[in-house]
Amino acid sequence: MAEQLPIKFQEHAQLQALGVNAASIGFNTLTLESERFICVREQVNGTNQVVIVDLANNNEMMRRPITADSVIMHPNSKVMALKAQRQLQVFNLELKSKLKSHIMHEDVIFWTWLDLKTIGLVTPTAVYHWSIEGSSAPVKIFDRHQTLAGCQIINYRVSKDEKWMVLVGISAQAGRIAGSMQLFSKDRGVSQPIEGHAAAFATIQLEDAPHPTKLFAFSVRSATGAAKLQIIEVDPTDGNPLFQKKAVEVFFPPEAANDFPVSMQVGAKYGVVYLVTKMGFIHIYDLETGTCLFMNRISGDTIFVTADHESSSGIIGVNKKGQVLSVTLDENTIVPYIVNTLNNTELALKLASRGGLPGADNLCVSRFNQLFSSGAYGEAAKIAANSPRGILRTVDTIERFRQLPAVPNQLSPILQYFGLLLEKGGLNRYESLEMAKPILQQNRKPLLEKWLKEDKLECSEELGDFVRQFDSKLALSVYLRANVPHKVVVCFAENRQYDKIVAYSKTVGYTPDYSSLLYNIARSDPDKTVDFAQTLINDESGPLIEADKVIDVLMSQNMLQQATSFLLDYLKDNKESDAQLQTRVLEMNLTHAPQVADAILGTGMLTHYDRVVVGNLCEKAGLHQRALEHFTDIHDIKRVIPYTHTMNPEWLVNYFGTLSVEQTLECLKEMLTNNLRQNLQVVVQIAIKYSEQLQPHNLVDLFENFKSNEGLYYYLGSIVNVSQDPLVHFKYIQAACRTGNVREAERICRESNYYDAEKVKNFLKEARLSDQLPLIIVCDRFGFVHDLVLYLYHNNLHKYIEVYVQKVNPSRTPEVVGGLLDVGCDEDIIKSLLMSVKGDLAVGKLCDEVEQRNRLKLLLPWLNMRVTDGSSDPEVYNALAKIYIDTNNNPEPFLKENEFYEPRTIGKYCEKRDPYLAYICYEKGQCDYELIHITSENAMFKHQARYLVHRRDLSLWQYVLQENNENRREVIDQIVATALPECTDPEDVSITVKAFMAADLPNELIELLERIVLEVSAFNDNKTLQNLLIFTAVKADASKVMDYVSRLDNFDAPDVAEVCIGEGLFEEAFAIFKKYKVNGDAVMVLIDKIGDLDRAYEFAERCDQSDVWSKLGKAQLDNMRIKDSIDSYIRANDTSNYMEVTRHAEMDNKYDDLVRYLQLARKNSREPYIETELLYAYAKTDRLSDMEDFIASPNIAQVQQVGDRCFQAHMLEAAKILYTSISNHASLATTLVHLNDYQGAVDCARKANSTKVWKEVNAVCIEQQEFRLAKICGLHIIVHAEELEQVVRTYERNGYFEQLINLLEDGLGLERAHMGMFTELAVLYSKYAPEKMMEHLKLFVSRINIPKVIRACNDTHLWRELVFLYVHYDEFDNAVGAMIEHAADSWEHSAFKEIIVKVSNVELYYKALRFYLNEQPMLLNDLLASMVPRINHTRVVQQFEKSDNIPLIRQYLQSVQHVNNKAVNGALNELFIEEEDYESLRDSIDHYDNIDTIDIAQRLEKHELLEFRRIAAHLYKKNRRWRQSIALSKQDRLFKDAMETAAESRDREVAEELLRYFIEVGKRECFAAMLYTCYDLMRPDTVMELSWRHGLSDFSMPYMINLLSEQTSKISVLDKDVQDLKQKAEKQEQDSSNAQNMAPAMGLGNPLMLTAAPTGATNMMQSPHFTGF
Repeated sequence: MAEQLPIKFQEHAQLQALGVNAASIGFNTLTLESERFICVREQVNGTNQVVIVDLANNNEMMRRPITADSVIMHPNSKVMALKAQRQLQVFNLELKSKLKSHIMHEDVIFWTWLDLKTIGLVTPTAVYHWSIEGSSAPVKIFDRHQTLAGCQIINYRVSKDEKWMVLVGISAQAGRIAGSMQLFSKDRGVSQPIEGHAAAFATIQLEDAPHPTKLFAFSVRSATGAAKLQIIEVDPTDGNPLFQKKAVEVFFPPEAANDFPVSMQVGAKYGVVYLVTKMGFIHIYDLETGTCLFMNRISGDTIFVTADHESSSGIIGVNKKGQVLSVTLDENTIVPYIVNTLNNTELALKLASRGGLPGADNLCVSRFNQLFSSGAYGEAAKIAANSPRGILRTVDTIERFRQLPAVPNQLSPILQYFGLLLEKGGLNRYESLEMAKPILQQNRKPLLEKWLKEDKLECSEELGDFVRQFDSKLALSVYLRANVPHKVVVCFAENRQYDKIVAYSKTVGYTPDYSSLLYNIARSDPDKTVDFAQTLINDESGPLIEADKVIDVLMSQNMLQQATSFLLDYLKDNKESDAQLQTRVLEMNLTHAPQVADAILGTGMLTHYDRVVVGNLCEKAGLHQRALEHFTDIHDIKRVIPYTHTMNPEWLVNYFGTLSVEQTLECLKEMLTNNLRQNLQVVVQIAIKYSEQLQPHNLVDLFENFKSNEGLYYYLGSIVNVSQDPLVHFKYIQAACRTGNVREAERICRESNYYDAEKVKNFLKEARLSDQLPLIIVCDRFGFVHDLVLYLYHNNLHKYIEVYVQKVNPSRTPEVVGGLLDVGCDEDIIKSLLMSVKGDLAVGKLCDEVEQRNRLKLLLPWLNMRVTDGSSDPEVYNALAKIYIDTNNNPEPFLKENEFYEPRTIGKYCEKRDPYLAYICYEKGQCDYELIHITSENAMFKHQARYLVHRRDLSLWQYVLQENNENRREVIDQIVATALPECTDPEDVSITVKAFMAADLPNELIELLERIVLEVSAFNDNKTLQNLLIFTAVKADASKVMDYVSRLDNFDAPDVAEVCIGEGLFEEAFAIFKKYKVNGDAVMVLIDKIGDLDRAYEFAERCDQSDVWSKLGKAQLDNMRIKDSIDSYIRANDTSNYMEVTRHAEMDNKYDDLVRYLQLARKNSREPYIETELLYAYAKTDRLSDMEDFIASPNIAQVQQVGDRCFQAHMLEAAKILYTSISNHASLATTLVHLNDYQGAVDCARKANSTKVWKEVNAVCIEQQEFRLAKICGLHIIVHAEELEQVVRTYERNGYFEQLINLLEDGLGLERAHMGMFTELAVLYSKYAPEKMMEHLKLFVSRINIPKVIRACNDTHLWRELVFLYVHYDEFDNAVGAMIEHAADSWEHSAFKEIIVKVSNVELYYKALRFYLNEQPMLLNDLLASMVPRINHTRVVQQFEKSDNIPLIRQYLQSVQHVNNKAVNGALNELFIEEEDYESLRDSIDHYDNIDTIDIAQRLEKHELLEFRRIAAHLYKKNRRWRQSIALSKQDRLFKDAMETAAESRDREVAEELLRYFIEVGKRECFAAMLYTCYDLMRPDTVMELSWRHGLSDFSMPYMINLLSEQTSKISVLDKDVQDLKQKAEKQEQDSSNAQNMAPAMGLGNPLMLTAAPTGATNMMQSPHFTGF
């Protein structure tokens, strides 16, 4: 089997696979401050970025767009330090905040995190420490030594106590890398220069040293090539042994002649030094002894940065390839490796003890036993104390030390052992218990407490049990440390620390038996019981004990008050789930303390208990009211109701609210039956409160059944005001009357709206009350006046009639008068009654009542009296008017002059009697429509016309002038002929005109207006009417408009003209404007409306006004009469519309006329637009000389814009002049190109120095095949990476490949040559000049984009170059694949060997083997030799077995057979069998046992050659198949082999069988040899028997003689041993007797005399569970 490595090697990440650019993986761009973060600065698409890889979070990547010279991440948090030149900043990425910043006064050339709060800064002259806390600036620590001048600083380390610092730098000297270090002591302030490449500080705990030893380790490789690792002590500590300086050689293999150390880390856990070299070798040394533990190569690339891998006590680093690797000791193999490979048992023991490593357990136990047996108990104790993982710190060890006798005046061995353990650290559980026993028995408790505080003892339950016998509080401390929850809780209770029990139980997740605990507390400390119970119940995570169990505990101790208090607090939330507990608390108190129960029930806090049970208990306790609260059965309720005198009346009333209607009525009946007098009041109260539920009719029946009018009166009196039940009101009126409360009956009759008036009226008439006022009120309210009058008149109650009309309701006088008239009452009585009425009464109604009976004249005296009294009541005057009209008593003056009657009413009254009187009434009251109706019906049109004119009501006009009015014509005639001519008020005329207009009667309106305006009248000069006349004519008769315009002079010309325009009367509008000399509007009519520009031009010539010319010019411009328009604008001297004129002139190409206009415009206004367009017009008219003069003179024209426009219009000469004038070389170059002046274009492009210009000139030069000039342009273009592709495409599209290659070849020498140029040239070579490709790649492989060139080589089948690129791009898999697929062009054996070992896809190994088998079979072994560490030997063998080519790889198989691989062994053995090479086969079988021995043996046992059959027997023997092996040896008569097999078997039967075989076949010599060979297996009796039976005594005699000699010697030895044992026993017995007589005192230095161990300790020692095994 291959020996396992003593290290663990792990790849944590591959940075390139994570997307990090390979060029960014280096010392200057990548930092590793700890095992947590890797920080890389790189550039992506021209953007600077910082990549942070979180190794502890599944290689999570963060990218930040940050530009900085250096970035370092905090060792364990997302805090980033940035350095940009001399600016330092620290950011917290999680909080997105800046923690600190500082500007250094000099450059920082190296920096690193020294700890979690400090950054070390190295400048060219000094070293600083900068704390990220507070606001302090960096603090200078020391100045740099001159020996580090010119060195590249690669590391800076500080000791943990910050007293020592070392600065490490490297420099190139004499062809090698020299290392320089500066060691600085902070306490001494002294620096020491040291030659060295890597250094680190460390601490180690030496044996017998009370304090750690501080060490400084450094490594150097000198100029001679010798390398050393030196470990020295710094700051020796008093009391510590002196550390001997270690200086050990560091081995570098011959192929690493230029290698040197680059970094060093110390694994604190194991006490080892990890040293990494530049070429990827790792050296591991023991820190204490300096012994080299292991050395090997872990990386083929340079590891340029490392850090401490704290989680594994190893080292982590990054190599140039981007691999993140870590190395640490393998805990399972390092110790066996040191023992077996290094043969260093002492080192193995130290390392195992220091790191608690497996593998040295047997050594440690053996050493301990050896020392113990030799009496070196102190050394044995040290071995046990330092044993790895405490394997010797067991009960057995303690017992062995305990049994040792004590030496006088010295501590006993057991106490020495414990003392050593205490010095080393602490005791385990067994040791702690054994140590505590004598300490407490000697009453030295403070010492035990001290050890507990120092954490020297391992606490256990057994220790706590023992300590508890002496001190409960100290035991509590032990239980807490031992995590024995049930004992901790008991101790808390014993010490009355109840408040800590729950908190502790939650903390440790333990649930005590709180019931038992509470019971014990109740017995020992009853005052605290309830408090503790409430703590348990009210726990925030839920109750920890059931409440009923708490009550059981409390009641068991007769703690009723406490139980009640607890339950009331617990039940305060009144939960339904607590119903049983509620019942229980009430039951307890009703039985033992009824008053308390009553108080509890009174609070109402409990509602879910068993109400039946509690109700019965309340009744028994005499709490009838509480009982009634709980009963629901009517029989129970009726049983308790007799005790109402013991109940609160208010509560009793409320109680009935809980009963049903039937139950309530039944109970009320029961109460009235038992004691009407006593219970009437409470019954009334109940009836009042629950009237709505019990229904009034039920309660009325109840009271009436008991003939209780008083109860009925009081009950109904309380609800009548809120009830709407007619029965309630009627019964209340009855009860009030019957109980003599007439006033109350009167009130209800007056105020109630809900009683049945008919029934009440009849009841009151029958009741014949002494006071008829209730009857009067009812009849008055409900319209029974006629019945009332009849009743009172026939019963001679006349005074109540007067009371009624005088006091009760005077407004009812009309009905009373009507009634009296109907019963034939005398008129004088009626008049007298009317005269006596002083209040307000309805005159109209009175008149109606009298008028219906044709007795209206009866009211004349009364009406005159009202007039005399100054009444203004319209009804009074209406009645008088009617009387005057009917009596024809001169009514017209009254109707015209009186203001109080109602015209509409009287008019209606007169319509049939006298229409004219009706007209007077309607006119007076402005009753429009009634007046129109009466006048139309009676042909009174003149009155109607006058009324309409003076009324001025447009809505009325509309009604009259509507088309369906058959009298409209007659009315209009009267208006025109009579009403308007008579009119003198303009408003009347205006309203009339508006009415005609609204009625759409234009002809009639014209007729009307002509009568007013054209004829002599008061309104013929009215402007409004003139306007209206013309407007109307425009609408109705346009032929009259021109006549009206000429005849009228006082109208609004602009308004009228606009109306004419709106109606299409353009000539009339023009005439109006012309008449009033509004020339501007006039010409606009000609232009816009008539559309006659020639007539407009003549009008403009005639009036010759600027605004007219301007408007004409605008119209001409709109009609594209550009020249005429410009002429008009020039005559108007108007250049304000220059932009539109310019636009139209350009559209019509009238640039000559435009020049004239713009020249005038330039004189009037200096605008950039004008001068710009003028300059362009010069160009368009080819007036280049004028343009040059213009440019030469001061101007504000936009020359660049004009030049661009000229260029776009192909006016190149003009553009050339313009671009030249403003020195726009870029545009000028483009112009010259189009003018075919290529040399000039190149010169201008050089002046412009614009990529765009170079591209344009280059494209044209290529097109014109001006390659020299094109190259000049191209060299300025290709230095811009983004433009290169376009240039290449342009040349390739035109087929100028050679010129393109020449361009790029010349460009490579430019200072600004970039990767794209080298890449594109490589692509071009691959396409057009493949013979130059390889040379180009070899020269510039580092400067090309390899993936792109790889694609090009693939496309062009340049396989050798493709392989070269794959190798340099580290794509070894693809390189191998290409060499295999295109072997004829790309395969080379040496290169293939170098590449194949670097591939990552293992399948390629076997593909390569198949390739070599087919193509180069003779080189297979050479290839396999290079791939040995990486291939699977089993798979290789299987592959070649399939093709039957195993002999081809014999050399390889023999070279790897040492790995003892089964497939390899099998293949070689088959090969040896085929070749009949038995010696090689025997050697292979003996040395490499990983084979199928039985199968081989079975095959070989039938082989024709003896030696092979002998090998088969040998194989059977190795597999312990003794009989098969012997049988095969016997078959071939190889008796010696058979005897050796029998001896090796150690099987007596096998040996005796072979012995008998030799006797059977007569081989006496073999019989004698067998006795010698198997001497130990032979039984003497068997040998003697066989010898005697077969006559072989002579042959067996030597055996017998030797046997007797041996037995004699053994007996002598045994006899001596027996005598020695007897003497030793006697001596021990004597010593024991002496020891018993000494009776020593107890003390720390004497053996312990324990009569019996505690129970717990005994169990511990007896149970194997606690032995530690």
